[in-house]
Amino acid sequence: MKALFKPQPGAGLEFADRPEPVAAADEVVIRVLRTGICGTDLHIRRWDDWAASAVKAPLIPGHEFYGEVVEVGPLVHDIGVGDRVSGEGHIVCGTCRNCRAGRRHMCIRTIGLGVQRDGAFAEYVSLPATNVWGHHDDVTPELGAIFDPLGNAVHTALTYSLVGEDVLVTGCGPIGLMAIAVARHAGARFITATDISIPRLEMATTMGADQVIDVSQHDIREAQIALGMREGFDIGFEMSGSPRALPAMIDNMNHGGRIAMLGLPAAGFEIDWGKLVTHMLTIKGIYGREMFETWNAMGAMLQTSAVLRDSISRVVADVLPAREWERGFAAAESAVTGKIILDWTSL
Repeated sequence: MKALFKPQPGAGLEFADRPEPVAAADEVVIRVLRTGICGTDLHIRRWDDWAASAVKAPLIPGHEFYGEVVEVGPLVHDIGVGDRVSGEGHIVCGTCRNCRAGRRHMCIRTIGLGVQRDGAFAEYVSLPATNVWGHHDDVTPELGAIFDPLGNAVHTALTYSLVGEDVLVTGCGPIGLMAIAVARHAGARFITATDISIPRLEMATTMGADQVIDVSQHDIREAQIALGMREGFDIGFEMSGSPRALPAMIDNMNHGGRIAMLGLPAAGFEIDWGKLVTHMLTIKGIYGREMFETWNAMGAMLQTSAVLRDSISRVVADVLPAREWERGFAAAESAVTGKIILDWTSL
């Protein structure tokens, strides 16, 4: 099969021939139709410090995908050949304290699809059957390919009750944009989004943001004034990883405000701990998706809301043949566009 392959540690990827995977007894093999390019994949291609510490090469990366089941192992139930599916990319041990308590997204022995195990930048991928998620008919291949990052957005957005709340979203990459749409769907009052990319701020408006702020030119407080807010934001989603984003968010939260932090900073930074304490703020780290409550929530919301389905679908900026992967990675690296999808049926 054709695949994007990293043959050894170091920068770069190759479009190469690789052996097709074979399903173990409890696994399925999926013919990949679409894959999304994620920030993790960019790190793996660059081979930065994180990749060098986390990734096992040789490796086929890629963990955001949509495909068709073509083989099932003898111990697999409730999944059949021909099913259209995506997959949870965190493969867990099942025996640590968190796994046994039903908190599998907190497994201490997680293996990442496309990070420590061959992934979905290929014509075929294998996956434990317990990680496979079946789709309803309203889910297009492109939408199915972004269920993984949509799950990050849903996990972040639904961490706290949003009905009637004022929400600040820092970072309008694809996941931040989807979180805006989910917050709007879930009943937020005012939503403000920040970024330094004008195209992404324009996209944030189409996703449901009431105010957008270019934080390289303006202060977040201007949005509060424009919206007639008398107090700070109730809920914050920090999606950027920028060292300036969380301190700015803290400065604009109402007393008792709650922050869900998905963005991963590249280095440490200072925050106003006094304000965190005296304003009684809550900061919760978010990683991946709750397995599988988040998958159920996003599947149900998309199945019952054509408006949300259309909004999320707009995050996809381009679909390219897999052989044009270099153009796709360059677009994703630009950080001014939406989600880039590779089509594995068009080689």
